[in-house]
Amino acid sequence: MKDKVQTAIVGVTGYAGAELARLLLHHPRLKGLPPVFAGRLDDKDMARGGVPLAEIHPQLADSHGNGLLRLEPFSWELLAERGVDVLFLATPHEQSRQWVPEALLRGMRIIDLSGAWRLNEAANRAVYAFDDHDSEQAAATQAQAVYGMPELHRAEIAKARLVANPGCYATSVILAVKPLVAAGLVNLNHGIVADAKSGVSGAGKAPTARTHFMYAADNLSAYSVFSHRHTGELLEQIGLSAEEIVFTPHLLPIPRGILSTVYVQFREPQTRASIAHAYREFFAASPMVRLYEKALPQIQHSVRTNYADIGFQLDAAGSRAVVVSCLDNLLKGASGQAVQNLNVMLGWPESEGLE
Repeated sequence: MKDKVQTAIVGVTGYAGAELARLLLHHPRLKGLPPVFAGRLDDKDMARGGVPLAEIHPQLADSHGNGLLRLEPFSWELLAERGVDVLFLATPHEQSRQWVPEALLRGMRIIDLSGAWRLNEAANRAVYAFDDHDSEQAAATQAQAVYGMPELHRAEIAKARLVANPGCYATSVILAVKPLVAAGLVNLNHGIVADAKSGVSGAGKAPTARTHFMYAADNLSAYSVFSHRHTGELLEQIGLSAEEIVFTPHLLPIPRGILSTVYVQFREPQTRASIAHAYREFFAASPMVRLYEKALPQIQHSVRTNYADIGFQLDAAGSRAVVVSCLDNLLKGASGQAVQNLNVMLGWPESEGLE
């Protein structure tokens, strides 16, 4: 990789794209080299040479002229002309599935925020119903993909050409459960219950009947029961069968943030000290995880940060635990984690530009 790294974002118009632009524009290692912003433009915007970033996200305008940067019409020639080294895709799953093989052929490293390449097992990937025109190429690309959770795959991410950024719900639940399962503490025959709640921005920027204010406000609703597309990530990354976990997502009437409440039973009675030790040992090299040992996390403490906050309580017998995991779905659950992966890929401090 060159001393100066040129990044590009395709998909800057969405919520995650806005956060990704903000983080990269202010990253200390990328000063003076803003991302290339590329996407689809209509004829009117093409005629005026693109769309100023300030028109898309006014909050990104500043005294350094970042608001004057433009969203330009996407083309592979544009990315080659600008010397793009790392390509961020904040695009629909199907678009990423189509574009990533081409980007790899052109020598770019890719951090894909969609679900296109997160799942290794075809049975789990079926929820996306991908229609690959070249199945052999898709299989070869999938074989290169590394699941982009540094807390689990730091060494592999450092060498990866394609990082599949995790889902927001999946990040919250995996970080809560994986250390306990990896330590052999959980009675998987009893099963794990993960009850997760997310703010409305987790559904993306395009409005739907379910995310309409009149539906979401003053309401709390479960959805995609037994069928949410992040379930496969939990199975593959924690190492579970479908019968060993029940994951139920809910829509919270707040803009952003996730709180997951996870219920586990242990194989043998535990103490607060033994559970805290399991988490501390697992996350010893993970600067973006905060362990709450005396209280339970709340969304308001992690929102607008890249931290994943984890706390737990045991029952009197030490045989069961309730684990609470909180994070910002647009940051640690999406764009912040993408920049964390960038740091790992380039050998920079993992939390740089994120604290």
